[in-house]
Amino acid sequence: MQDFGAAFWLAGELLVSGDETLAEIVVLSLKINAGAVALASAIGMPLGAILAVARFPGRQALVVLVNSLMGLPPVVVGLVVYLMLSNAGPLGVLQLLYTPTAMIVAQTVLVTPIVAALTRQVIEDMDAEYSEQLDSLAVGRLARIGTLLYDARASLVTAVLAGFGRSVAEVGAVIIVGGNINHVTRVMTTAIALETSKGNLALALALGFVLLTIAIVVNGAVGGLRLAMVRDAHA
Repeated sequence: MQDFGAAFWLAGELLVSGDETLAEIVVLSLKINAGAVALASAIGMPLGAILAVARFPGRQALVVLVNSLMGLPPVVVGLVVYLMLSNAGPLGVLQLLYTPTAMIVAQTVLVTPIVAALTRQVIEDMDAEYSEQLDSLAVGRLARIGTLLYDARASLVTAVLAGFGRSVAEVGAVIIVGGNINHVTRVMTTAIALETSKGNLALALALGFVLLTIAIVVNGAVGGLRLAMVRDAHA
């Protein structure tokens, strides 16, 4: 118990003092997660909107596929991206393996289905609500998608935050393609796993506290936005 108490005390000191190693890991984590979520949003939102508005053969199968991909096993995604980026893989010439870029790619693959599925549901509900009005104005398909995405921007923030929450907690995929290299690809989740195995509980606890705080803030923001939208709907 004394060792645990000392570890908590040292973790607090690392947080208060702004330890350079701790700060470096946190900043890199946020950069990688932000990049992955930005790419996933750029891909997932238009895809989700198209699935919500367009009608074409195989649409329902694609909807089921996107929903199913929300539960992609991270280690499988990491393995596939590893094989694609390895020297023997089709993208090996880019030399991206064990770089932050490879980690962003893996995270993007994991987050895109989440953003796409949530966007589809939001846009589909809004399209049903405003369908008659948009039809009466003879709004084209592309313009319809753009209009609905713009009008649903507040609701879509929840999709982005959900994707960020999924990304920031990921460890399996990023450790496979990133390698957990110090000062290069070491992020919060992989550092926690490494430092715990080394017995360096102070740094692991400090990183865990930061990660938990981020998760609480993200979930709180999602909950707050949903509550605000409910209030606006009843206003």
